[in-house]
Amino acid sequence: MSVTGRYLLVSFLTWLSPGLTVAAMVLLMGARGQSIAVIGGLLAVYSVVVIVLELPTGGLADVWGRRVVLAAAAGFGAAGALVMAFASSFWGFLGAMVFMGVGRALSSGPAEAWFVDALQAEKGEGVDLRPGLARGRTMDAVGVCLGTLVGGTVPLFVPREASVALAVPMVLGAAASGVLLVVALMVMTEARRERAKFGEVMRAVPYTVGMGVRLAGVDGVLRRLMGVKVAIGVVLGGVELLTPGMVLQLTGRPTLAGTVYAVIAALGFVGSGLGSFVTPWAARRVGGSRQGVRGAVVGGLGACLGIGGVAAAGVLGEVAGLVAAALAYVVLFAGLAMLQVLCAEMLHHRVTSGERATVMSAQSLSLQVGGVCASVALGALAAGVGTAGAFLASTSVMCLSLLLFVRVPFSRGREGHPSPGQVPLAQPGSD
Repeated sequence: MSVTGRYLLVSFLTWLSPGLTVAAMVLLMGARGQSIAVIGGLLAVYSVVVIVLELPTGGLADVWGRRVVLAAAAGFGAAGALVMAFASSFWGFLGAMVFMGVGRALSSGPAEAWFVDALQAEKGEGVDLRPGLARGRTMDAVGVCLGTLVGGTVPLFVPREASVALAVPMVLGAAASGVLLVVALMVMTEARRERAKFGEVMRAVPYTVGMGVRLAGVDGVLRRLMGVKVAIGVVLGGVELLTPGMVLQLTGRPTLAGTVYAVIAALGFVGSGLGSFVTPWAARRVGGSRQGVRGAVVGGLGACLGIGGVAAAGVLGEVAGLVAAALAYVVLFAGLAMLQVLCAEMLHHRVTSGERATVMSAQSLSLQVGGVCASVALGALAAGVGTAGAFLASTSVMCLSLLLFVRVPFSRGREGHPSPGQVPLAQPGSD
């Protein structure tokens, strides 16, 4: 199997498990006696775990290897899903959230970093990364979309009480994580790294993290990409927070609203896959030596159009509003997918193998920060001025972030900054 084929398989499996569990998770905790306030707190714990571990786990992937770290992510993900399936108390659900948060942090970046390393090793540093990255993001979307639809449908065919039926998607998610663990160990071949004791590896991680953070702060292009990622986090956090309430207002029935929102979210994942798939073609159509930068701006503008469409759907009637929201979700996520693929390409051309996963984790951390800001600020804004005003604020953040692409060089390396190379394991503090 080719490097790209292996990457596509791993990408699909990485997002299949979260897709299987996401639709039933909140409902399962509620069915087993947890209040909405407690569930919100548990979800916050998950987010905090991911934020705290993003950079250390990225450094671990750069030091220890992408293959081992992704396999560990699959192991933690499987453990979290199984604990969730059989938990019956707050502490059980808390443990599940911690395991899932660790798995999410570990899975942030290793597969893509491995793909870029392997492709450049096979075809040279100048290889075109865009087609493979686009196809990988497409498989991400396929995995999470298929998982969401299956996980949301399976409980309907389980002839048991809700607390049992809703646990079935968790078991399926654990099984999918188990498959990912085996596949990652089998197909993600990489060059043998220097053997080191566990303590040496742990001492090297802070060194690597510091190196990656310094690079992200020194390199002007990377700083701008981090800013764009924060804006994407605001947009994603905003639509996830505001859309369910808008759908409830349109339908007037909570149970129907949940089903309709699941369908709209799945259509968003379809849009994400389509946007990723057409990115290479769309970027070429823009033309010029800066086609990647221009394509990213076009994707961002499409995302702004999609957010506006979701906001406008709230003032239409039930059927027209829901149809408009579904179409706007497709446009929104297609635009974000195009933007993120081209930002990823720019990032990979600015870093070397020894820092790649760490810088990707810094970018993922920026996304999480944007999501947290959206949860706090947009929620308060929606309560004060309404959902439409909050959506408008989200759109403004996205539009303003596109100014960061002004005069951004689309280069295949960074000028003026020496490459740190591979992190020394034995003496991380000697540099």
